Amino acid sequence: MLPFAVQDATKTLRLTSRPRASIISARVPLSPLLASRLITGRNNSSRTSKRWSHTAKWRPVQILDEWVVKEARPISLRQLMVFGRSLTEARLISSANYVRTELPTRIAHRIRDMQRLPYVVVTNPHISDVYELYYTAFDTFRRIREVKTLDDNEHLCTEIAKMLRAHLTVIPKLAMGIIECSGLMPASELDHFMNTILRSRISRRVIAEQHLALTETFNSHWFSPGAKLSESDFIGEVFIKCVAKDVIEHCAKAVQDLARSANGPDTKIPEIKINGHMDSSFPYILSHLEYIIGELLRNSVQAVIEKHQQSKDPASNPPPIEVTLCEAQQHVIIRISDQGGGIPRDILPYLWSFGKGPLKNQRLENLGQVPLMAATLQELRVDDGRLHGLQSERSGHDSSLSSLSTRPPNLRLGMGLPLSRVYAEYWAGSLELHSLEGYGVDAFLQISKLGNKNEQLATRAAMDAV
Repeated sequence: MLPFAVQDATKTLRLTSRPRASIISARVPLSPLLASRLITGRNNSSRTSKRWSHTAKWRPVQILDEWVVKEARPISLRQLMVFGRSLTEARLISSANYVRTELPTRIAHRIRDMQRLPYVVVTNPHISDVYELYYTAFDTFRRIREVKTLDDNEHLCTEIAKMLRAHLTVIPKLAMGIIECSGLMPASELDHFMNTILRSRISRRVIAEQHLALTETFNSHWFSPGAKLSESDFIGEVFIKCVAKDVIEHCAKAVQDLARSANGPDTKIPEIKINGHMDSSFPYILSHLEYIIGELLRNSVQAVIEKHQQSKDPASNPPPIEVTLCEAQQHVIIRISDQGGGIPRDILPYLWSFGKGPLKNQRLENLGQVPLMAATLQELRVDDGRLHGLQSERSGHDSSLSSLSTRPPNLRLGMGLPLSRVYAEYWAGSLELHSLEGYGVDAFLQISKLGNKNEQLATRAAMDAV
């Protein structure tokens, strides 16, 4: 029997009389190399062979099918906390086996989603590179045997750390690929694909980072197996009592330093005022919250600076940015209000899109200068130093999400808002913006206060959810 991709392609070629270009665009789950051979024939010219030399190698689909039929098992912050609060060797081994089976399952669904893209999209060099990274990771983790000992766990952790480092190229590559393919399929479908694959990426990093952090805790000299952690500590990557005011103050100082670095030391920087329910707290992944707040404040600070420099009295102090905290029974809402003039009308329709808009060519050029991206506040450089998150300051633990690269604070990538919304919605929160043209912007970030909401992710590949 032929693999189903070969059967589908053969059937398509036999039954259709469409032009070759139409067949290429058909949504069949082919590897780029196999599709090239089916369409152009096995005796390709040397030029055609060179053209496809960069693409992924053909692999049998039966292995992938075995994993795609499985559903991902979503978790909540509360589950992560309860599981890790009284850590023992048995629990660490159980966590290892959950990660060992969950990673290839989640990766398999995203590989299948990429296989369902139009052929001209999946063979884009950037997306093809991501496909290769995903399949390599899938093939690695599906072969890891059941974890039974702490030595087995160390081997798993080594592979996890390798994957996290290798996949730092995924966000910029995906973004460049989506922009370059913006005319090849509907923008709404590209954005849906991007949102799905980024949310899945966050989910894999969460469970991978959590297990690495639990292993690090278990191996620490101060740790006593079974001992309960206090509420001021981290359980793995989860900050048990994340005080909103503290996070905002930390991000505000970092963003103001970035603004001085980008605009010059003599630039007047707007004050960031915090009011409302100052004691609001909730469990959260700190790097996620720092990224969202950091991006929102960066946008507001830069908008206020630019508008104030154009005012009649640029020597005066710019209007402050106000952050209001509102704590309800089940949610904490953070409102960030600025007087930066609002969002330009030609940009507003594309605010949440990854691949469209009038500035996409500039975004593509800027993304080319960022080969690695962890999507953390810490990866932005100020002079010769690095920003350090509250997590490392308060706990001494440094997540492997910490950047392996830096980028200038004034290098605009056009991904901050859509990626921030992906982060916000991941734990069943939300992010909305209201622009008052000529005046300013109000951003509303809603966070689940109880930590009992499951991660929001596509548990099945798109082709299997129909």
